[in-house]
Amino acid sequence: MHKVLDEYSKMRNFYLYFIVMKIGILKEQKAGEKRVAIVPSTISALTKKGYEFFIESNAGLESNYSDDNYKNAGAKIVDKKEIFNCELICKVNSPSDEEVSSLNAGTLLISLLQTIKEVDCVKKLKEKKVSAFSLNLLPRTTLAQKMDVLSSQANIAGYKAVLIGANHIGKYMPLLMTAAGTISPSRTLVIGAGVAGLQAIATAKRLGAQVEAFDVRPEVKEQVESLGAKFVEVESDSNDGVGSGGYASETSDDYKAKQQELMRERVGKSDIVITTALIPNRPAPMLIPKSMVESMAPGSVIMDLASENGGNCELTKVDEIVSHNGVLIDGNSNLPSTMAFHSSQLFSKNIEAIIDHCHTEQGFKLDKEDEIIDGMLFIEKGEVRHEPTREAF
Repeated sequence: MHKVLDEYSKMRNFYLYFIVMKIGILKEQKAGEKRVAIVPSTISALTKKGYEFFIESNAGLESNYSDDNYKNAGAKIVDKKEIFNCELICKVNSPSDEEVSSLNAGTLLISLLQTIKEVDCVKKLKEKKVSAFSLNLLPRTTLAQKMDVLSSQANIAGYKAVLIGANHIGKYMPLLMTAAGTISPSRTLVIGAGVAGLQAIATAKRLGAQVEAFDVRPEVKEQVESLGAKFVEVESDSNDGVGSGGYASETSDDYKAKQQELMRERVGKSDIVITTALIPNRPAPMLIPKSMVESMAPGSVIMDLASENGGNCELTKVDEIVSHNGVLIDGNSNLPSTMAFHSSQLFSKNIEAIIDHCHTEQGFKLDKEDEIIDGMLFIEKGEVRHEPTREAF
């Protein structure tokens, strides 16, 4: 008997058990947010595995998923307070103070949450003794790709940034030869060739623009050129900018000086500049100072996709469009929400993959020895597990 108890005790150190039967989906509270965490097709797939779904009324309405769509998929439409009786709760954005106060101890929350930036929210989750996954902390590995919310949403942001930028400039994007004369193609510069940047390059090329791309990571040159863009390269003998997990790293002062000189030339000639440069757990690097904006022609635009973390442009204001000497700086921090139907669909597929990853014959199990689960589970029953988050306290 003692031996059995010892084995059980050891297993408890390795696993966090949730025999989850009820999954709740809340309507997003953040201003301007139109996405929903789970769409009806995911409910249809997961109810076959024994899960029950409870949806706050009208949670999917702004994503064009009606309550009837959810009912037909097998979900129950309930008042918000009933959602908090579920063992697992899914959201797109981090929970509001009101939502945190309604959580029950032991509940598992899954959402986007920048734990180092949103320390106050983490403290409140700690006080409620809940467990939580941060989708921002998902390891950037091959196995985790189908769960990668950041990538699926960045893809949409890169696409939409080009469309909005093209609308801002009031020019043709492609080369046109007409009886009235020849129209030169618009010049588009994409800074950062990650998921958002590559999609922006591909979209701008499809619209016929002349596209250049810049990234501190030399290994992305082949990807950029395969999409038909010109790769703008800073000559360097070091490994400046080569980071891990698909991200760039901080660069040296010498590299930054060369980078600024080259970028000033390219930015000044561009009609649309799309910036996507981010560094994990740090403010976005400031790449375009005010003086560089002033080198751009009136009517040009900067689409700053790093605005939520401070922006890559000195003049960026989050969720505002700033005009400086006739140049527009668009700081929309939530472009995926402007395509809520498909962004919700992709977000939901990522969540479905996470639940599938945790699903066993015995139910929903969090194996803390699993790299993916261990990476996302930043708080467990009120105990903060993520070291950088603890340090931020």
